[in-house]
Amino acid sequence: MKKIKQAIGIDLGGTRVKAVLIDDNGSVLVEKIVATNDKDGQWKNSVKTVLNLISNDLNHKDFVVGLSAPGIPNQKNTCIQFMPDRLMGIENFNWSEFLEVPIHVINDAIAALAAEARFGAAKNCQDAVMITIGTGVGGALLINRKIHQGAFQKAGHIGHMCVNESGDPDICGMPGSLEEAIGNYSIEKRSNGLFNSTAQLIAAMEMNDQNAKTIWLKSVRSLAIAIASIGNILSPEKIILGGGITKAGILLTNPLKEFLSSFEWKADGSGMEIEIAHFGEHAGAIGAAAFALSVKEYNES
Repeated sequence: MKKIKQAIGIDLGGTRVKAVLIDDNGSVLVEKIVATNDKDGQWKNSVKTVLNLISNDLNHKDFVVGLSAPGIPNQKNTCIQFMPDRLMGIENFNWSEFLEVPIHVINDAIAALAAEARFGAAKNCQDAVMITIGTGVGGALLINRKIHQGAFQKAGHIGHMCVNESGDPDICGMPGSLEEAIGNYSIEKRSNGLFNSTAQLIAAMEMNDQNAKTIWLKSVRSLAIAIASIGNILSPEKIILGGGITKAGILLTNPLKEFLSSFEWKADGSGMEIEIAHFGEHAGAIGAAAFALSVKEYNES
């Protein structure tokens, strides 16, 4: 089998489109960033612009391209099939035709795990789960060393797990979801207007604000319950945390591990390892490239 030397990964976000050129070891050779311009479908032209910019640095004819985007991809991973309320027009958009090169499309949270599974924190894992926590909560599953997208391509939507059956329904109709409990979008509601962002909440915690501490620990407890539940269902060896919330460092990991010590079922005394993702803001782009490499290798094996 001929080994692909380079891959382009593009991460289509709400404000920026990031692209990387990587080699087969995951080293970032080139990075380009342009504004998304999410108006009247201009996001697609931003993707074309960044692809053209990064293509100038290719030194091999044999390469693959992956695209990470919010939403649920179709069964063949050629487009985003379902993405309500954002990036209007992206649903069923033919990327390969528009960009004139085969494009492998993947959900952004799954892309983050693809990066970790091939090059990062899950590189040596048989089974692992990624949880990304930012505005909302996303996730992805690695089972038997393969990304698991499941029926309908929606596996890994951990944010829509119920952690409070009496809570308000989220955008998927799930009452008291993990996303509602710890996502940045709900912080004003959860804090009764005291804080307007998770970053502000964490800053107050660092100043020993007791209200902030109470709100934060309640959210982290919900995360621990969700992780313990995942452990009971999937029994992964590692949970990888990504997203903006990981900037909290030990303010997140220390109480999380303490809560987990109460909730996690350790049948033989062994527990899941908790690790912060290796790839920060580059995760989506690197993961898209990694996914494209894996598809190419699978098709040629």
